[in-house]
Amino acid sequence: MLYERNPTRRRAVRRATAWGTAIAAAVMLAGAGAPGASGAALPPDAPGVDWSPCAEDATARCGTLSVPIDWDQPAGPTFELALARRTATDPAARVGTLVFGPGGPGDSGVSRVVEGINRFSPELRRRFDIVSFDPRGVGRSSPVRCSTDLLAQRPAPVLTSQADFDATVAYNRRLWADCRARTGPVFAHADTRGMARDLDAIRAALGEAKLTYHGSSYGTLLGERYAELFPHRVRAMVLESVMDPSLDTRDFLNTQTAAAQDSFDAFVAWCDRTESCALHGRDVRAVWAELLDRAGRGEVPDPKNPSATLTPYALSGFLAPRALYDPDYAGLARTISTLSTATPDEAGEADEAKPNGPATSATQTSSNYLAIFCQDWHLPIRDYREYAARVREMARIGTDLPYPQALAALESCLGTPRVDNPPQRLQIRTDRPLLLLNSVHDPAAGYNWATNVAQQLGRHGVLLSYEGAGHGVYNVSPCTRDTIDRYLTSLVVPASGTSCPAVEPSPARTAR
Repeated sequence: MLYERNPTRRRAVRRATAWGTAIAAAVMLAGAGAPGASGAALPPDAPGVDWSPCAEDATARCGTLSVPIDWDQPAGPTFELALARRTATDPAARVGTLVFGPGGPGDSGVSRVVEGINRFSPELRRRFDIVSFDPRGVGRSSPVRCSTDLLAQRPAPVLTSQADFDATVAYNRRLWADCRARTGPVFAHADTRGMARDLDAIRAALGEAKLTYHGSSYGTLLGERYAELFPHRVRAMVLESVMDPSLDTRDFLNTQTAAAQDSFDAFVAWCDRTESCALHGRDVRAVWAELLDRAGRGEVPDPKNPSATLTPYALSGFLAPRALYDPDYAGLARTISTLSTATPDEAGEADEAKPNGPATSATQTSSNYLAIFCQDWHLPIRDYREYAARVREMARIGTDLPYPQALAALESCLGTPRVDNPPQRLQIRTDRPLLLLNSVHDPAAGYNWATNVAQQLGRHGVLLSYEGAGHGVYNVSPCTRDTIDRYLTSLVVPASGTSCPAVEPSPARTAR
């Protein structure tokens, strides 16, 4: 479904070999409405997780939960899932536990709780224990590891022939085998469906009869999978910057392109009306088009490595979308203005004094979280001919941004094994509607995805639209924050069609 704005719609059970018995008992007890349900007082340390002060900040508590590597073999081998918690600041007013689902894939929920707790409002911190975790394959939870040298050999991001296509497929298969060997058995089970079962184990280990959950970006996919598997264990669920897992390859690419282009359109409109914009009074699209042409000729220096140059792909698929996330329109305008006159020779002279980085060893490893993405999304492309057709169609939609980040995801998954859960419409029948939150101009999880998911949920979901821009907008205004807080604390579901007015973009936006 391509973007089409409709104004009527915008407004750790302890480590033990007895895992199976312990967690099964916890699940049965919680599902039966046991003590520890939301609204009931819990002891200082919830059962099932060994909590201790976090090394980075002793005011937070860290722990691990043993979960099966393969949930189809619950009594089989396990691994340790890393968690972090901060207890409610007003125990007398405590509602229960709010579990946060991090984005990415690859974001650390442990770091969010330990170092970024200000993402949550004072009201949520007062009323809830805040708990998050590093999903399987991420951070402290058996992270996906791959050869750094092999990762550095990734083929050119834009394919131009069948030979390029075949080389990318062969490379992805080599990388997949390398990551699997270096990561261990968790690698083959690092998909979001397994994470959803981990999430239910967390809920049970915390003594919560039902789950109160806030997922952001990729964390919304986790929430959706959980709600499909355990609809009657959902107390409240917020999905912020919504993923749509129902899309086939063509729709995935086209909706991502449309969302990126729409966000660029919003940036242009801001620059036209804002005198402080570095490009104000100029034809922004013409300046940008000329910059893309210069990048194609190898004339645009890379701001992060001035001795190198940016390709059109790097310029349109990396530089602009990142600035559109916040959004930092002022910074983006300054960057475009600077790059429009910069030359590689000038930048290279400024960079000559910088020493070269150390060489990597043959055994050095790095994270590769696209391996998780490729276990969740099935985006088949038969050959270069089909690939080229998809790219041409994307270019017709993204007239200013012809190479959105969706291309990197597509190419990273070419030749990887077929996923166990191919795209399909959501089948969610929760007792209480899920609350979706999305900006109208989101460059990554487009408003087109949010409206499509809301349509799939029907009466089991309500979309709160933020009329402005950015990716992740819970903290962008009192309207979005307070509406979400009321839902999570008091279970007040806003009326269908509710929206929050836009706040003028600022480079000083806080963590969201």
